[in-house]
Amino acid sequence: MIKPIRDEQSYTQALARIEALWGAKDYTDEGDELDILLTLVEAYEQKHYPMPPSDPVNSILFTMDRLHLSRKDLEPFMGTKSRVSEILNRKRPLTLSQIVRLHHGLNIPYESLIDESVVLNAA
Repeated sequence: MIKPIRDEQSYTQALARIEALWGAKDYTDEGDELDILLTLVEAYEQKHYPMPPSDPVNSILFTMDRLHLSRKDLEPFMGTKSRVSEILNRKRPLTLSQIVRLHHGLNIPYESLIDESVVLNAA
């Protein structure tokens, strides 16, 4: 019987059951149980273990590593060599137009490129 996840003990039990069910076929009782447990665990984790906002520079560096890009490859999205350097060295925040270009050009999610602390301090 599936029960709500209300505490760490029920969370741990749900994770153990997910591990046991992992790989269950869709449209079976086990597959349905796995889907429900995954949804419950995700909701519990979002409430009790929220992810901190992403750091824009770390998101760019991760994308550079994943796509094997150099700093020069970022110039069409961020501007001059010195501007790229300032941003990657955290001396200058991204502008809105740079965020849009990075999102469209390199498929970096907007929420990964927006530094909430900069936005909130500017308000």
